[in-house]
Amino acid sequence: MKHYKIAVLAGDGIGPEITQEAIKVLKVVEERNDVTFELMPALFGACAYFATGDAFPQETIAICDQADAILKGPIGLSHEESKKIPVDKQPERGALLPLRRRYNTYANFRPVSLPKALAHFSPLKPEVIGEGIDLIMVRELVGGLYFGEKEMGVNAQGLRYVRETLEYDEAQIRRIMHQAFKLAMKRRKLLHNIHKSNVLKSSVLWNEVMEEVAKEYPEVKVVNYLVDAAATALCLNPAQFDVMVMENMFGDILSDQGGGILGSLGLMPSACLGDDKAYYEPSHGSAPDIAGKNIANPYSMIGSVAMMLENSFDMADEAKNVWAAMQGVFADGFSTADLSKPGSGVKMISTVEFGDKVVEKLRAMPKV
Repeated sequence: MKHYKIAVLAGDGIGPEITQEAIKVLKVVEERNDVTFELMPALFGACAYFATGDAFPQETIAICDQADAILKGPIGLSHEESKKIPVDKQPERGALLPLRRRYNTYANFRPVSLPKALAHFSPLKPEVIGEGIDLIMVRELVGGLYFGEKEMGVNAQGLRYVRETLEYDEAQIRRIMHQAFKLAMKRRKLLHNIHKSNVLKSSVLWNEVMEEVAKEYPEVKVVNYLVDAAATALCLNPAQFDVMVMENMFGDILSDQGGGILGSLGLMPSACLGDDKAYYEPSHGSAPDIAGKNIANPYSMIGSVAMMLENSFDMADEAKNVWAAMQGVFADGFSTADLSKPGSGVKMISTVEFGDKVVEKLRAMPKV
């Protein structure tokens, strides 16, 4: 029997609620397969700061170091609550970026998936959605503007200023390109390269390295898109895309737009992959305004479990079953209040009930 250690970082806001539903699914996966999961909970984010004075405390680091994979819930507080934490210790700067840096999780996979049967979630017209949306954004996650040198101060003229550096080297670009091309080979052999080379020299280098790597994957068709044009195309014709690769900030923005065309960031799980370790998380925030109300949909958290099963534990078939179970709950006409409005023709259920229905469907599926 295979045994895996999973660091469970429930996070802030709705994090503990949706994490609990993801754990239910992991328990059923254990029942259905020759595998056991050792769950190791740890504090991470604002909750960790208020408990220990550090958003990514040493105790959590030690647990993550031991883990075979990390399951991370959303972190962060409202704007006003965030002011109670020093700027450099706020969850994103004090926990999330250090997590990425420590484990060098340079490849972020964010699926944007909406089967035709769930098209009612999207704000796009049915004729735009067509037979459904099924693409993956591959985002470079540990370079670029977010990780460059940062400086704030007052200049000689007495004016406050800020300086932030966007930096990439060819090795960083090459490794994310290989990830994107390998993924494209498994899918439709189509890769959209997203850049801004008409303005940014970082994109000029990005494209040069992309063209070098592309020679190793002659079966993959490459389509180049300026990032602003890609943003428009995602709204007008999302079906043209399959795998999209982009640098860090472009990926942050376009993947949130991906949630928009689905109808909610609550439908956006993600995998953050390094060569030695990976963590899995919803793409959305901690939604403190609805925390504790039992209305947050756990789809993105359970979807992150599915991505973990596939990418870290080589359980691709069971991952497909988890996806099918979740989408089956939606297809049966159920939803949660954060994703749907009363009177929209769906039956409203709670966070816990959604998780229960996913578990019920998964249990009913043939074992792999």
